[in-house]
Amino acid sequence: MEVLLENEGAHLTAEDIHHLLRVKGNQVGLATVYRTLELFCELNILSQLNFEDSTSYYELEAKDQHPHHLICLSCNKIIEFSDEMLENFMKSIEGQYGFEVTEHKIKYLGYCSECRQ
Repeated sequence: MEVLLENEGAHLTAEDIHHLLRVKGNQVGLATVYRTLELFCELNILSQLNFEDSTSYYELEAKDQHPHHLICLSCNKIIEFSDEMLENFMKSIEGQYGFEVTEHKIKYLGYCSECRQ
């Protein structure tokens, strides 16, 4: 958990987390990291994100926030953002259709500024 808190806002893979733990001197196995991540997701401590590269990324669960993601198709960079207009749109949809949204995920695919150069 310490590694996740130290890297808050980052989108880490299980392998990233395993590497960071080993750098800190923790000799935990990769299978243990995967099991722990699965448990943290079940407990709503973490969110598991799956993007176009078929890799699972993990981030701390954002309570009362709905982050959205920009994903670079070239370097797989992930940029997180929030937008009040999108949140207002979601509330409008809820009102219009009498539907309670409990979760939503928005991702935009394209190319980051570094890859566009």
